[in-house]
Amino acid sequence: GAASVAAAAYGAHGFKPKQETFVQTFQNGKNLHMLHSVMICAGPLVARWPHLTGALFSAGTGVFSGRCYAAAITEEKAWGRFAPIGGGLLIA
Repeated sequence: GAASVAAAAYGAHGFKPKQETFVQTFQNGKNLHMLHSVMICAGPLVARWPHLTGALFSAGTGVFSGRCYAAAITEEKAWGRFAPIGGGLLIA
Protein backbone atom coordinates (compact mmCIF):
# COMPACT_ATOMS: atom_id res chain seq x y z
CA GLY A 1 0.00 0.00 0.00
CA ALA A 2 2.63 2.53 1.04
CA ALA A 3 4.83 1.68 -1.94
CA SER A 4 1.94 2.33 -4.32
CA VAL A 5 1.35 5.73 -2.70
CA ALA A 6 5.05 6.53 -3.10
CA ALA A 7 4.87 5.43 -6.76
CA ALA A 8 1.83 7.65 -7.28
CA ALA A 9 3.66 10.64 -5.78
CA TYR A 10 6.71 9.99 -7.94
CA GLY A 11 4.52 9.56 -11.02
CA ALA A 12 2.71 12.83 -10.35
CA HIS A 13 5.70 14.98 -9.43
CA GLY A 14 9.00 13.45 -10.48
CA PHE A 15 8.49 11.15 -13.43
CA LYS A 16 9.35 12.92 -16.69
CA PRO A 17 9.99 10.39 -19.48
CA LYS A 18 11.23 11.42 -22.89
CA GLN A 19 8.44 9.45 -24.58
CA GLU A 20 4.92 10.24 -23.41
CA THR A 21 3.75 6.64 -23.91
CA PHE A 22 5.71 5.61 -20.82
CA VAL A 23 3.51 7.82 -18.63
CA GLN A 24 0.58 5.49 -19.36
CA THR A 25 2.77 2.45 -18.68
CA PHE A 26 3.73 3.88 -15.29
CA GLN A 27 0.09 4.76 -14.53
CA ASN A 28 -1.06 1.21 -15.38
CA GLY A 29 1.51 -0.22 -12.98
CA LYS A 30 0.55 2.24 -10.26
CA ASN A 31 -3.20 1.68 -10.62
CA LEU A 32 -2.94 -2.10 -10.46
CA HIS A 33 -0.44 -1.83 -7.61
CA MET A 34 -2.92 0.22 -5.55
CA LEU A 35 -5.85 -2.05 -6.33
CA HIS A 36 -4.01 -5.26 -5.59
CA SER A 37 -2.48 -3.87 -2.40
CA VAL A 38 -6.01 -3.93 -1.01
CA MET A 39 -6.51 -7.47 -2.29
CA ILE A 40 -3.24 -8.63 -0.68
CA CYS A 41 -4.83 -7.65 2.65
CA ALA A 42 -8.44 -8.62 2.03
CA GLY A 43 -8.13 -11.67 -0.23
CA PRO A 44 -6.59 -14.06 2.33
CA LEU A 45 -9.34 -13.23 4.83
CA VAL A 46 -12.02 -14.78 2.61
CA ALA A 47 -10.00 -17.37 0.69
CA ARG A 48 -10.06 -21.10 1.11
CA TRP A 49 -6.24 -21.21 1.04
CA PRO A 50 -5.19 -17.86 2.53
CA HIS A 51 -1.42 -18.35 2.29
CA LEU A 52 -1.61 -19.29 -1.37
CA THR A 53 -3.97 -16.40 -2.13
CA GLY A 54 -1.69 -13.88 -0.42
CA ALA A 55 1.38 -15.28 -2.12
CA LEU A 56 -0.20 -15.19 -5.59
CA PHE A 57 -1.48 -11.64 -5.14
CA SER A 58 1.89 -10.49 -3.79
CA ALA A 59 3.92 -12.16 -6.53
CA GLY A 60 1.55 -11.08 -9.29
CA THR A 61 1.49 -7.48 -8.11
CA GLY A 62 5.26 -7.38 -7.76
CA VAL A 63 5.93 -8.88 -11.17
CA PHE A 64 3.25 -6.98 -13.09
CA SER A 65 3.60 -3.56 -11.51
CA GLY A 66 7.36 -3.92 -11.09
CA ARG A 67 7.79 -4.58 -14.79
CA CYS A 68 5.54 -1.66 -15.68
CA TYR A 69 7.62 0.60 -13.42
CA ALA A 70 10.89 -0.77 -14.84
CA ALA A 71 9.75 -0.32 -18.44
CA ALA A 72 8.57 3.24 -17.80
CA ILE A 73 11.56 4.41 -15.76
CA THR A 74 14.20 2.91 -18.06
CA GLU A 75 12.11 3.65 -21.16
CA GLU A 76 12.93 0.15 -22.32
CA LYS A 77 9.93 -1.74 -23.70
CA ALA A 78 11.67 -5.10 -23.28
CA TRP A 79 10.64 -5.13 -19.60
CA GLY A 80 7.02 -5.41 -20.72
CA ARG A 81 7.51 -9.00 -21.83
CA PHE A 82 7.36 -10.08 -18.17
CA ALA A 83 4.03 -8.37 -17.42
CA PRO A 84 1.89 -11.30 -18.65
CA ILE A 85 3.57 -13.53 -16.06
CA GLY A 86 2.43 -11.15 -13.33
CA GLY A 87 -1.02 -10.95 -14.86
CA GLY A 88 -1.25 -14.72 -14.92
CA LEU A 89 -0.35 -14.88 -11.23
CA LEU A 90 -3.05 -12.34 -10.45
CA ILE A 91 -5.63 -14.32 -12.41
CA ALA A 92 -4.63 -17.60 -10.75
